[in-house]
Amino acid sequence: MIQQNNYFKDLKKFLSSSLQSHQVLHVHLSNIFDQIEDEGASCLGSALANCTNLKDLTLNLKNNNIGSIGATDLFSALVNCINLSNLTLDLFGNIIRAKGASGLGSSLGKCTSLSNLKLYLSDNQIDDEGALSLVSALANCTNLSNLELILSMNQISEKCASGLGIALANYTILSNLTLDLSSNQIGTTGASGLGSALANCTNLSNLTLGLKDNQIGANGASGLCSAFENCINLSNLKLDLWLNEIGSIGVSSLASALANCTNLSNLLLDLQDNQIGAIGAMDLGSSLEKCTNLSNLTLSLKINQIGDEGVKGLGCSLANCTNLSNLTLYLDENQIGDEGVLSLISSLILCNNLSNLTLYLCKNQIGDEGAYGLSSALANANNLYYLKLNLVSNKMSYSLKLKMDSKCLKSKRLVVLTKYFLW
Repeated sequence: MIQQNNYFKDLKKFLSSSLQSHQVLHVHLSNIFDQIEDEGASCLGSALANCTNLKDLTLNLKNNNIGSIGATDLFSALVNCINLSNLTLDLFGNIIRAKGASGLGSSLGKCTSLSNLKLYLSDNQIDDEGALSLVSALANCTNLSNLELILSMNQISEKCASGLGIALANYTILSNLTLDLSSNQIGTTGASGLGSALANCTNLSNLTLGLKDNQIGANGASGLCSAFENCINLSNLKLDLWLNEIGSIGVSSLASALANCTNLSNLLLDLQDNQIGAIGAMDLGSSLEKCTNLSNLTLSLKINQIGDEGVKGLGCSLANCTNLSNLTLYLDENQIGDEGVLSLISSLILCNNLSNLTLYLCKNQIGDEGAYGLSSALANANNLYYLKLNLVSNKMSYSLKLKMDSKCLKSKRLVVLTKYFLW
């Protein structure tokens, strides 16, 4: 629990506090109607320079119109916090640019006691120069074991992405990494370079990689594979490749690499809107069944034209994931009809350990036959405790909705049931 005198939402109150007494400090100044701008950031920095006993610092300064001058003044103060081991810095929606990012890296590189670092720098016009300077300097933080680096919407190119990967490979004891480069322009070359470099981070057990909307294509997805082929200690993986045109070839290469991650227990894979088709969905399933320790799986395959054939193959493979206990499937807008949904649910109920199931099947072509068969199968799934089912915008009749309600409610062990049947 945060001590009241260590939590500040007013800059003046913090400035007048007993600065040297703070060991744990939280400063939240994210009121868009009362922006601190460069002047306030400089004042904040001057005060932080006197907090020489700080061990744990959280600064929430998003949307404050802080530019490179204020950012540089603020970050230079961190050098004095020689005992700092935990730092969270949220500067979303400011304008620190490359100069500010470079100053941040330079200062943090001198904070050699840092072990946990979270930097939220989305939408700051940092570009290649700032991002590379920041990450390269952080390599001096040799005790860093947990890093969250959010650099989405910062005009980062393919050359920079490869350089980021090389710099990250120098973080020798890093076990937990979150890297978000969403909505940049890293392309095929950047994704491949990033994958090759991350392959050297062999101590990683938890990895979150956000590459949404980066035009990496099939070759970029294939290039990422080396990271997953070598990081065999991964137990938790979140990979966001939404809107990247990777196609069936790209997802097949990616899936083959994931099959090497035999220690994976938790996987979230977002492949929404990537034209993977039926072949891609089947190849993905075939690889996932080799991840024998998988217990929690979230797959987003929205808008991928996988059809009945693809969903059949995916379901058959998931039936072999015998340790699955929690499964979430987003299969909206995939031309799935009665045949596909019946095959899918027939396979899923074979997962004897499955206790929590969420199925999104909106905007498909499921009619009365498929919907009734789905509800009948679910009613007999004796291990399910939690079920969420979304069938909005399909082809069922209104009368079937009542029958589905009745069927699902007959499940003897179901504790939580959420249904969306509107059309």
